[in-house]
Amino acid sequence: MNYLNSVKIAYRALFKNKTRSFLTMLGIIIGVGSVITMLAIGQGSSDSIKAEISQLGTNVIIVFPTAQQRGGVRSEAGTTQDLTEDHVTEIIAGCPSVRYATPVVYSTGQIIAGGQNWRTQIIGVYSDYLKIRNLEVELGTVYTAQDESRSGKVCLLGKTVSDNLFGEDVNPVGQTIRINRIPFKVIGVLEEKGQSMMGQDQDDMIIAPFSTVQKRIRAIDHINMIFISAVSENSIDQAIEEIDQVLRTHLKLVSGQEAPYDIRSQSEIVEMFSSTSRIMILLLASIAVISLIVGGIGIMNIMLVSVTERTREIGLRMAVGARKIDILFQFLIEAILLSVLGGIIGIIIGLISSQALSKILNWPTTVTPYSIIISFIFATAVGIFFGWYPARKAAKLHPIEALRYE
Repeated sequence: MNYLNSVKIAYRALFKNKTRSFLTMLGIIIGVGSVITMLAIGQGSSDSIKAEISQLGTNVIIVFPTAQQRGGVRSEAGTTQDLTEDHVTEIIAGCPSVRYATPVVYSTGQIIAGGQNWRTQIIGVYSDYLKIRNLEVELGTVYTAQDESRSGKVCLLGKTVSDNLFGEDVNPVGQTIRINRIPFKVIGVLEEKGQSMMGQDQDDMIIAPFSTVQKRIRAIDHINMIFISAVSENSIDQAIEEIDQVLRTHLKLVSGQEAPYDIRSQSEIVEMFSSTSRIMILLLASIAVISLIVGGIGIMNIMLVSVTERTREIGLRMAVGARKIDILFQFLIEAILLSVLGGIIGIIIGLISSQALSKILNWPTTVTPYSIIISFIFATAVGIFFGWYPARKAAKLHPIEALRYE
């Protein structure tokens, strides 16, 4: 059997009916393009989530209150008041695997500077928060331990807040702003971080001493959460064990008693979102694969029509010595050629679509080599699977009956 000659014959047969061949390939083209685009969206979202979580800082561990059952009523997660600044002190003193730790309290308020005002989030933390989150001060300096101990009315502005209150390219260090009518001195401006994947402006915030926000702005004695940095990535698990032991001891929890807090490491948060992303990727890919299956059915349908149209040709070829395997291979190669050509065009369309979505809609997309390889292999497999039956039907034709076919 001359395989190269069979490919040439298949090529001529397909291009003899260009429109029909293109419409047959359309299902494969759409399917492969959809698979690549969907996988690119899913992978891009996953990569973006991981990158955003990594911006939390280095070796980050977060402790936050959880929902608790009290008097038959279950409170909302994050609203319990079981965590205090004393717990942070205990963690710093009793956990060798912890490098930095800070209590965190959040508030929102109207910020006024001269004739300008802006509403934003105020975060009350120790200055070590900047080390935990890998935040840098672009202008000015960080507040000191003395500012923390005396609840000093000083603050660091995010770039968005600075630009809206004082204007772009203006150094606000030394200026006074009012947060909920309380005067604060601006001692620094944070480096710009830009928008998060969810579109949240990471520079739209003010950082101030923890004691100042807790006492002067919030007037509370509990905290919203604890941000912690382990001494190294390898010591995160050990740090979590130490933190849990210290908190359970301090809260006087007995063995087996549910803790009023949850501890999450950066790696756990990444894994949690990655698991969700994987489900989303599989869902999107499954929807796109349906197009490939529909395209395969289209190939089988057209190949059956082709077998009927070329019955006399099949009979003639058999009469001059063609074997059943030759006929089988001839029609099978035509089906495979349809799917391969459709797959190549689909890959090109998928790459173009992914880039277009990224640039026009600003969606994070990442095209990986495995998505292209998988799509191409699946398209070829579809051609073989759905082309087998028509090819086998052609090979089973009796030469004499085929020659008599009108």
